[in-house]
Amino acid sequence: MALADDKRNKAGRPGPPPSRERGGWLAKIAPGVRKLVSKRETPENLWVKCPDTGEMIYRPDLEAALWVTPAGRHMKIRPGLRFAFTFDGARYQALDMPKAPDDPLRFNYGKSYKDGLAAARKNTGEDDAMAGAVGEIGGIESVALVQDFAFIGGSLGVAVGEAFIAGAEEAIRRKAPLVAFTAAGGARMQEGALALMQMARTTVAIQRLRAARLPYVVVLTDPTTGGVLASYAMLGDVHLAEPGATVGFAGRRVIEQTIRETLPAGFQTSEFLVERGMVDRVVTRAELPAVLGAILRTLMMGRARLSAA
Repeated sequence: MALADDKRNKAGRPGPPPSRERGGWLAKIAPGVRKLVSKRETPENLWVKCPDTGEMIYRPDLEAALWVTPAGRHMKIRPGLRFAFTFDGARYQALDMPKAPDDPLRFNYGKSYKDGLAAARKNTGEDDAMAGAVGEIGGIESVALVQDFAFIGGSLGVAVGEAFIAGAEEAIRRKAPLVAFTAAGGARMQEGALALMQMARTTVAIQRLRAARLPYVVVLTDPTTGGVLASYAMLGDVHLAEPGATVGFAGRRVIEQTIRETLPAGFQTSEFLVERGMVDRVVTRAELPAVLGAILRTLMMGRARLSAA
């Protein structure tokens, strides 16, 4: 009786009959065969939206195009892909970067900076915003450094400064050129003056490269701004840039509000800066390895002649 009462709804009427598992011919065949004909789930990231046109691009096609959309947008890529696209035959050896203290100022901006670092490390799989590797570019052994915009906007902090210096020291030890791919929103505010000090420290590392007569080439990618632009991003022997990259110190809106003038179209793009002599050449991602190789061979040839003299 109690069981019957449990099957009645609040109005005292009998509840619905026990649910039966739906069958049909598919339920009668062997479970292994049933799995073969089950509906497959489509991956969420199979299609990627172009930021410029809104076009949906089939991900394998975008990967085959080195993450350059049909409209020409050079999308942000992570260090692993950058190294693979740059080094001959995608062969390279990753560099171990020095450890830097976490949250030296115990900074809090609504949440703990240490928690923010932990989240960035979990999301990217990297210790911080700069990675380094050694390999050959156009047959020339080279050290490459890549800033990862996915890690707190590629911001310049103590760890990035230490990584840059370690990369420069490795280049000097190997008597190899240094290539830096920059991408950053500026210095990391959570580390205050300690972050700003890295501008001076990285500049000293570049001077040591010059004393060793080793080339330093910068490839500006989207975006390169703030303290990074004001230091090692604009101290190269040669400056290349990817098409459409934003390159500047302050943002367009801040500048317009300060000078009370409307800035020209295309202001702070790599093409705009080439016209005004701040960037040597705009190079597409597909052309970049060959262009870098030619530049490094020429500069290292000049170094060899100077050493012989």
